[in-house]
Amino acid sequence: MEFVQPIREKKQIDSMKKILKATNLRDHCLFILGINSGLRISDLLKLNIHDVMDDRGRVRDRISIRETKTGKSKDFPVGDTARKAIMEYLSTRTYTLNDPLFLSRKGRQALKRQQAYKIINDAARAVGIKENIGTHTLRKTFGYHAYQSGVSLAVLQKLFNHSAPSVTLSYIGITQDELDEVYLNLNL
Repeated sequence: MEFVQPIREKKQIDSMKKILKATNLRDHCLFILGINSGLRISDLLKLNIHDVMDDRGRVRDRISIRETKTGKSKDFPVGDTARKAIMEYLSTRTYTLNDPLFLSRKGRQALKRQQAYKIINDAARAVGIKENIGTHTLRKTFGYHAYQSGVSLAVLQKLFNHSAPSVTLSYIGITQDELDEVYLNLNL
């Protein structure tokens, strides 16, 4: 498996959103939920409609799952951007609450990891991203932008269940150059 990078430029994220929304609302929703939840792709693709919608057809306030990799419970609120993407996507299809959220075009089964990779990679290439991009890019993008917006490293370490702050820094793509910038720009 290749080491992938987060998408660092918000303009590129916005461009990917536009491309995906114009192409396929399912793919747009996958991207939006991925970069706004920090879930692993295995957990995103495992979501069913009942995980995000209540029996009255409203998007849930929170998503509660058991992570595939760790077996741990994860519970987080659904933000406005993700809520809107879910509503837009589900308004275009018929479903039961037990259906996969991200439905494959091949029958009534969940989208596969390989197809999710192709969707994300194709959109990234279309906006000129040359770095290695993969399904894990969504989770790393979430962490990178959370960190850039002021979320503490300790909180991200806990959120990602990492063993050390250095693991989290590396994971979200914070480079030595970015760390050096602190020293060069502080000048107290």
